[in-house]
Amino acid sequence: MPNSADQRKNQNAKAELEKKVAALPSNPGIYQFKNSRGNVIYVGKAKSLRSRVRSYFGNSNQLYGKTRILVNHIADLEVIITSSEVEALILENNLIKQLKPRYNINLKDDKTYPYLVITKEPFPRIFITRHVKKDGSTYFGPYTEARQLRSVLELISSIFQVRSCKLKLSEENIRQKKFTVCLDYHIHKCKGPCEGFQSEAEYNAMIDEVIRLLKGKTSELVRSLSKEMRRCAEQLKFEEAAELKMQIDGLKKYAERQKVVTNDQVDRDVFAIARQGDDACGIVFKIREGKLLGSQRMYFSNTEEEPTANLLSKFLEKYYLETPDLIPQEIFTQAALPAENQKALHSLLSNPKKQDTSVIKSIRFITPQRGEKAKLVEMCQENARHHLQEYLIEKQKRGEIAREHPALKALQETLYLEHLPKRIECFDNSHFQGSDYTSSMVCFTDGKPRKSEYRKFKLRSIEGSDDYAAMHEALVRRYSGKLSKELPIPDLIVIDGGKGQVNIARKTLTELQINVPVIGLAKRLEEIYLPGIGDPFNLPKTSPALKLLQRLRDEAHRFAISYHRKLRTTRTLKTSLTDIPGIGEKSAMKLLEHFGSTEQISHASQEQLQTVIGPKMAESVIKFFYERNKPKKNGGT
Repeated sequence: MPNSADQRKNQNAKAELEKKVAALPSNPGIYQFKNSRGNVIYVGKAKSLRSRVRSYFGNSNQLYGKTRILVNHIADLEVIITSSEVEALILENNLIKQLKPRYNINLKDDKTYPYLVITKEPFPRIFITRHVKKDGSTYFGPYTEARQLRSVLELISSIFQVRSCKLKLSEENIRQKKFTVCLDYHIHKCKGPCEGFQSEAEYNAMIDEVIRLLKGKTSELVRSLSKEMRRCAEQLKFEEAAELKMQIDGLKKYAERQKVVTNDQVDRDVFAIARQGDDACGIVFKIREGKLLGSQRMYFSNTEEEPTANLLSKFLEKYYLETPDLIPQEIFTQAALPAENQKALHSLLSNPKKQDTSVIKSIRFITPQRGEKAKLVEMCQENARHHLQEYLIEKQKRGEIAREHPALKALQETLYLEHLPKRIECFDNSHFQGSDYTSSMVCFTDGKPRKSEYRKFKLRSIEGSDDYAAMHEALVRRYSGKLSKELPIPDLIVIDGGKGQVNIARKTLTELQINVPVIGLAKRLEEIYLPGIGDPFNLPKTSPALKLLQRLRDEAHRFAISYHRKLRTTRTLKTSLTDIPGIGEKSAMKLLEHFGSTEQISHASQEQLQTVIGPKMAESVIKFFYERNKPKKNGGT
């Protein structure tokens, strides 16, 4: 038991924290949460420090699991004010790298992957490296496949005469004839800048062409070289024209090998994320002039319950802060980014230093919904799923993934499932005498709730009380259309209900061509129903499989009931209390929260009411219910 001194200390610390939160400015910046030992446990950025930080200390019911745990460990707060959102974004990225806070999403760095570097020196060299230095050099990558990078380097050496030596080619050293040409000069792989046979201006112009090639500007480069070739031919410089012709042929062969994914020749990056449990994998497709140049992937951990849109934002921030590539005209994402994050990214990407043209392009964030562009995002997501599975297999081999959940194994054996039910979705309906019909879908992965993937449905097509029609609509809306693309298909579907609900669920899934096992769990005797089988069966009360199913069913019921109550409260606000002159939705909500129902409000005294909403509005409420409830006189009496 803590003694009184410890309690006073905790109370003082809490009071001090509240003072700091209350005094926060509205400027952009970053905030650092610290625990009782003074360690930084979370770093975040904000457009307005005051509103963002205060959101952590408001209604705890609005916080999901990891954030709720984080708030319980916050003992101190420190902020750094910045002049813009972009500065806050960059500072947040640097601090997370440096401090590695416990509750931040962990993005696995690509430092072990190779880059292509163009050195910053007279007569720059081009080679492969795994170490990025802040020396002014230009880096391209990282490349996830070393073989792909070597083929790019071979292509450059076959088209352009770039030096391969490590000589320090200063103007003075060349003038003093300190070097002699090597074999590369004699086999036409270098023009001999070491002996002054090629000027620095001519060499740098060639390096600019290499950079255009690496940025995917193949067609533009071919047009430029073709124009130069014709100029040389007109001036009777046939040897130079022949060299340019060889370069153009090499570029055309390279362009033919690139996969054409769109016909509009627009530059775009495509981002998608796949996730499982606490891990995720992000993939970006780099498309230039309608051709897929390559892809880059990044792995995340500590992602439990984090919304996919937030993960995408973190992925884009890290990628564009570190990539030296040209920013494209369009950025495709599988889910729409939060407006605040999108604005900060737009400011970052619109920085002229990130563009190689004098005119800054208008960058568009797009979430394609249909057609070829949506298929492109789906292809990116499919690659992310593939690489995530490879990553998880490697983690399992290294012993970094815990053994299978015993309840999942028991469930697989009990129901004779082909695969371990790692992802289970459970449905429940709720209504009040046929009105405000709602349905809920909760999701468990690896035996744990994944609240970011819970969904609720306000059912539209139900007339009266019809549980079968409600179940049909909920399943159709979950497993077709937009949601079917946002969320993966589960390994098992659980219905809160008996034989009828299970059979209608099976029929609906068959119509949608969804082949997933379905079971029902009836409340009264905890009986399990299977489609097409009349008699249910029971599991032992101590079975871990039954306990998991009960948790699923209870969570789906809780989620459905809470949504149903919210709808009823909203309807009550709009139909009754907000009809009172001077009472808006905010005041009506205060009254409902305090008194519990409209009936209790109608019987409250003016003194009781004015403690909640003040004397003037309390008088309006008393007058309204008096007029509504007073006996009406019969006409003519």
